[in-house]
Amino acid sequence: MTLPPPAARLHLRPIHFVDTPVGLDGQAARLAGGMQWFAAYELLAPGFRATVPLADFPPLLERVSTTQAERLQLLHARITAPRAPIACGARMLRLDQPLVAGILNCTPDSFSDGGRNGADPASIAAVGHRMAEAGAALIDVGGESTRPGAATVWEGDEIARVVPVIERLAASGTPISIDTRKAAVMEAALAAGAHIVNDVAALLFEPRALEVVARAGCPVVLMHSPDPATGGHARPGYRNVLTDVFDWLEQRVEAVVAGGVARANILVDPGVGFGKSLAENLALVNGLAIFHGLGCPVLLGASRKRMIGALSKEAPADQRLGGSLTLALKGADAGAQLIRVHDVGDTVQALRVWRGLRDTALAG
Repeated sequence: MTLPPPAARLHLRPIHFVDTPVGLDGQAARLAGGMQWFAAYELLAPGFRATVPLADFPPLLERVSTTQAERLQLLHARITAPRAPIACGARMLRLDQPLVAGILNCTPDSFSDGGRNGADPASIAAVGHRMAEAGAALIDVGGESTRPGAATVWEGDEIARVVPVIERLAASGTPISIDTRKAAVMEAALAAGAHIVNDVAALLFEPRALEVVARAGCPVVLMHSPDPATGGHARPGYRNVLTDVFDWLEQRVEAVVAGGVARANILVDPGVGFGKSLAENLALVNGLAIFHGLGCPVLLGASRKRMIGALSKEAPADQRLGGSLTLALKGADAGAQLIRVHDVGDTVQALRVWRGLRDTALAG
């Protein structure tokens, strides 16, 4: 195999997934402690890609530069390390199989279901309770739309929308994340009983956001955004969307760790639908397994997104269930630990069947 230049930055994407590791000693590895096993890597560098069977990985380390070998060893260790459970109050979210996060909008202008849940906190919380009963492991509560062109909501209004809902959900012991970019909203939501911060701006929208999360000691989802301070929908020119997004998230994870957040408390989201073309969104989903190289749990949020409509005769948001389920199962195949969705019951059922198939395959 031809090698990339000695100074080239390298990436690894797990490929060649197998039903069972039985009989494949040294030829297959478990992906992030989950239910998927893989038998090869795609080795990526600028202008270079090659398939490396796992059996050939140790010899590869001897052929590349010392710096490259150290990076490949780090990526391999992160890709194969189990992910620690996430503490949500008295509950723990185990990450050895894909879990569903239900989207609970407290907004009148969400792209998918704006206003459908009403404005009464008790009614909105009841929707969240039904999601939990349907199998959602986590309820993601949001009070501001992040669709393209949406107006920024004043933090006081956002707090007024989400806190009464969170308080009601928390009283039942439901694991909750707060979907917000604003430090004051994070503080209020965590005080009301939320357990996780889910930030589409990766703690870059406001300077104080990182401080709030570090002080709280809570888990945080860092999503890739090409312009986190202004909305997330700019269209930059990606050289390779997969590795560009990986590198951005890698730098952001290191910055957040340096800011006082434990690496075990960081989850990553490649930001499907935020500043990417249809082809770039599809490439991210196809290449999703690369993000295990960050050593963090991976969240996939592709439910009802524009890419589904673009591939299905411009189907409106509320008619994108089939596409959403396809993307959810693709995420499960890539080892994503959390799948963020609108249609909880259908997705939970799909993933239960997926797990049944995996259990049977692994049992041989």
